[in-house]
Amino acid sequence: MKILVTGGAGFIGTNFVSYTLRNHPEDRVTVLDNLTYAGRMENVARFKRDPRFRFVKGDICDHDIVDHLVRGSDVVVHFAAETHVDRSVQGAGDFVRTNVLGTQNLLDACLRNGNKRFHHVSTDEVFGSLGPIGLFSETSAYDPRSPYSASKAGSDHLVRAAFYTHGLPVTLSNCSNNYGPYQFPEKVLPLFITNLIEGKKVPLYGDGTNIRDWIYVEDHCDGVDRTLRDGRFGETYLFGGRAERSNAELTNIILFEMGMSSDMIQFVKDRPGHDLRYGIDFSKAEHEFKWYPKTPFLHGIRRTIAWYRQNEAWWKPLKQSNWFSNGVYSDIKNTKE
Repeated sequence: MKILVTGGAGFIGTNFVSYTLRNHPEDRVTVLDNLTYAGRMENVARFKRDPRFRFVKGDICDHDIVDHLVRGSDVVVHFAAETHVDRSVQGAGDFVRTNVLGTQNLLDACLRNGNKRFHHVSTDEVFGSLGPIGLFSETSAYDPRSPYSASKAGSDHLVRAAFYTHGLPVTLSNCSNNYGPYQFPEKVLPLFITNLIEGKKVPLYGDGTNIRDWIYVEDHCDGVDRTLRDGRFGETYLFGGRAERSNAELTNIILFEMGMSSDMIQFVKDRPGHDLRYGIDFSKAEHEFKWYPKTPFLHGIRRTIAWYRQNEAWWKPLKQSNWFSNGVYSDIKNTKE
């Protein structure tokens, strides 16, 4: 199978490429990535000697590049997106362009080139905020609360419209918070881990009571792969880690695993529109694919901490870049000063 992976030089995308090449030796993978700040050549350089792998630098909004690559592929797996909530609060334009217009450009190319198979990777944030009980499922109503989640909700609806209007063979998946290697260090887990390695405090929003469900990235990639190969067209599948933790609990786990105390916490003003809780019911995927998250939370956390300890050359230049220093966490104090 010839697979076009958009955003394959980003965090989840590069892990999916690795998963596919490792588990499906008959497949060929082309990555399309524009190499914005979170997509990096360093993430895919490890594949360059594999004859089954090809990289193309390009924008998913570029009609000609997308049309050419879709024409030569059997399926499209669409990871490419602007994903950081805080950056979307600062400015929503790039999120609308990439997440909405870019997705439509890909769908149009699939339609023009023989109704190519399309899998769309989305987020549980499109469903809004849960109360203290209950879980998101495939039938949950959409209720996005940030420009990021609104743009992803828009792209989800466009994918479904392509199925119902044109019969395009699509599937969708919505996933809880991912963590693992190659995640850009503006996201909470790598930010906290790398800050502590550098002797800096970790920024905890509000009172830390917001709850997220965490899934190790390889388990998510397994779910996407199952959906791509076995999913029913027009259907959505949810993937979660069965690992709900409050932000305060998550912070304390990281501090403990890294031998640090609560003195390393710096409380910061809460994010506008910060959803209270996310939780995932993945019983549909469990029933249809026998999928479940295989990585225990603490095991995944320890693997992630070890990876960032062993790969300072990967993340240190990122934290010194303009992309990072102009972000929302640029004023976190260094406790060594």
